[in-house]
Amino acid sequence: MANLSKEKVRMPEQPPLLRARNFEEVALGYTPSQAMEEAERCLQCRHKPCVNGCPVEVPIPGFIQAIAAGDFEAAYRTITTENSLPAICGRVCPQESQCEGVCVRGKKGEPVAIGRLERFAADYALQSGLAGAEKPLTNGRKIAVVGGGPAGLSCAGDLAKLGYEVTIFEALHAAGGVLTYGIPEFRLPKSLVEEEIAKITELGVTIHKNVVVGRSITVDELFEEGFEAVFVGSGAGLPRFMGIEGENLNGVYSANEFLTRVNLMRAYEYPRNPTPVKTGKRVAVVGGGNVAMDAARTALRLGAEEVSIVYRRGMEELPARAEEIHHAQEEGIHFRLLNNPKRILGDGVWVTGMECVEMELGEPDASGRRSPREKAGSEFVLELDTVIIAIGQSPNPLIRQTTPGLSVQRWGGIVVEESTMETSKAGVYAGGDAVTGAATVILAMGAGKKAAKAIHESLSGASVEAE
Repeated sequence: MANLSKEKVRMPEQPPLLRARNFEEVALGYTPSQAMEEAERCLQCRHKPCVNGCPVEVPIPGFIQAIAAGDFEAAYRTITTENSLPAICGRVCPQESQCEGVCVRGKKGEPVAIGRLERFAADYALQSGLAGAEKPLTNGRKIAVVGGGPAGLSCAGDLAKLGYEVTIFEALHAAGGVLTYGIPEFRLPKSLVEEEIAKITELGVTIHKNVVVGRSITVDELFEEGFEAVFVGSGAGLPRFMGIEGENLNGVYSANEFLTRVNLMRAYEYPRNPTPVKTGKRVAVVGGGNVAMDAARTALRLGAEEVSIVYRRGMEELPARAEEIHHAQEEGIHFRLLNNPKRILGDGVWVTGMECVEMELGEPDASGRRSPREKAGSEFVLELDTVIIAIGQSPNPLIRQTTPGLSVQRWGGIVVEESTMETSKAGVYAGGDAVTGAATVILAMGAGKKAAKAIHESLSGASVEAE
């Protein structure tokens, strides 16, 4: 029977004051009965707007219908026809602006909790030990993928299902990209990322770690070694700074460095193990996106007593997901809005504070956002031990510097043909943050899928839909 409730079934969570001091997952997931109750809210629309809102086109009504019927394995199988990383996407996708954003139930209430249901089905499969897709017969053709993040994993998984011999070249000692080094343990457990990646390697994908393409080997040399196509999904790992006085002091981190240290050096095991990241008692995070929220909430869990978000616009302009902002507020993060840093203060070695100025919003800029401007004479000082800069990242220039014939944007993003993800260099495709700059996991995965389809059609002459 249809569930006509206007509200989603509530997701159980750790209490805010408890979770603010541990790295265990905040959201605890649906029980089977909760998942079935929520799935019954789906109207099974004939025109399926949610599928059009999904960058990887998961058959959403189909998997939700299976959950409503209690067939959780069928739900998982349905999702993984299009999505190689469902447990991850169910946790970190911005569903509110994609599939759930166009859900018909959202017109007169809350949309169906598509992300929570995807997470439930994927977690059920992992906990039940369900096997992944069968390893296909190889066609003997080799494809190289640069970067083991969401774009690279998605591209590799889709090509492997078509019989290609895919090798991922990962610069770090752990695959996963931002899934492994960027997103905190309390939002995305690393053990879960490892299990999802294992499903892809079971398809026959090989991962070579500690290989920096552009240093260890070049793109041209990959072709010389017999790879027929190369997909570049190297992400956007080059942090941006503000260019203000004091950024070179000890105690100033880019959010990228801070979160990478926490994740790859296992600082999330604090306090069982000593943390390799110094935070001190007072921390300020500059920026208002998801990465800023992640850094602030991580600093709190590492023992900081007071953590502030410093952002030059107001609450309505914060680019982070509403859920992440809400969780940060519940956990006691201070939001110092309409404030902007002018310089970082120190004793010559370590950070001691940050001079800020109050801002006010003026006329909209070219993007439609109201431009912030300083209030004269409103400067003030925050006493701090640590400053974390979270104002964005750019693609590392190494690939473009070592790949002749590869066209890039002025800011560093690789230029691609949008319909195929093919670059200006024959046989080279690219997608994810290396093309767009820092964006979402699911958009990167969508680019990887699109590239895999184009590579297959180029090499085989057959369309993916026809097979």
